[in-house]
Amino acid sequence: MKAAVLREPNTSLQIEDLDLADPGPGEVRVRMVATGVCHTDASAISGAIPVPMPIVLGHEGAGVVDAVGPGVTTLHVGDHVVLSVMPSCGKCASCVTGQPWLCQVAAPVLFAGKMLDGTYRLRQDGSAVNHFFAQSSFAEYAVVTELGAAKVRDDAPLDVVAPLACGASTGIGAVLNAAHVEPGASVAVFGCGGVGLSGIMAARLAGADPIIAVDVLPNKLEMAASFGATHLVNAAQADPVQQIRDLTHGFGVDYAFEFIGRKDTMEQVIEAIHPGGHAYIVGGAPVGTRFSADALGFLFGKNVHGVVGGFTRPTVDIPRFVNLYMNGKLPLDRLVSRRYSLSEINDAFEAMHHGEVARSVIVF
Repeated sequence: MKAAVLREPNTSLQIEDLDLADPGPGEVRVRMVATGVCHTDASAISGAIPVPMPIVLGHEGAGVVDAVGPGVTTLHVGDHVVLSVMPSCGKCASCVTGQPWLCQVAAPVLFAGKMLDGTYRLRQDGSAVNHFFAQSSFAEYAVVTELGAAKVRDDAPLDVVAPLACGASTGIGAVLNAAHVEPGASVAVFGCGGVGLSGIMAARLAGADPIIAVDVLPNKLEMAASFGATHLVNAAQADPVQQIRDLTHGFGVDYAFEFIGRKDTMEQVIEAIHPGGHAYIVGGAPVGTRFSADALGFLFGKNVHGVVGGFTRPTVDIPRFVNLYMNGKLPLDRLVSRRYSLSEINDAFEAMHHGEVARSVIVF
């Protein structure tokens, strides 16, 4: 099969021929139809997230099951699936207590280049090629764990719902699953890329008001308004914390979400909430990043939470989000700005780095 391979940091992806093993016990093979292009992939390319190489990146895949391994009971050949960024074993303490996003088996291997059982499915000339998030969807086929593939309705366009594998579910889940934003609550969203825009559409669905969008790019703020933001703050022109306070009578918002992964914005979301408010750190920062906060704020009940993967329960939440899109409640179709072929994948990353897109999708 054809796959986009990264061999060294800060280099272009190369389209190469790879071999893919048959699915093992509890695994399925998926013929890829589409896969999103995410900032986390870009962080692996740049070295901000260290990964073993050579590696096939990609973790927002969607496709059709074309083979199942021994013991698979919930998926069948022909099923349409979205491949979650958060695969899980279903057996560890985190999984059985309802927190599959913290799976103790999956977490150690997501950036380690292996499948959940510690082995490889990708090879070239007999040598192992590393996996990404136990998925590697920048390829024509992928082998994934059964619990890492969420069955979705057949009439859902896979090129639109593919970002629910990671970015869109992370933004939506942060608002609905982690924060449980209630109608009338005030919300600030820092970062209006694909994940932040997904958070804004979820805040609108939840009935939040106001919804304050923060970014430094005017085109991103325009998109935020179209997705439901009621107020726009350009952080390149003025202090975003002060502007948020001005919009909330000097008090601050109930909920603030950081979708960028920067030290300064992490500190700003904490400053942007009122005493007793909740700040959510969602953006993936470079390894080793630390942030600070005013200790007095914590004495007055400020709350800071970390959110991985939107606290998504893939087989439950992804089909639910797909249904909301199909029923006109989540405008996921407007999130996909451009579509590229696998051979154009480096162009997709260039468009991302220039801030030209909310989300790009590779279509096979």
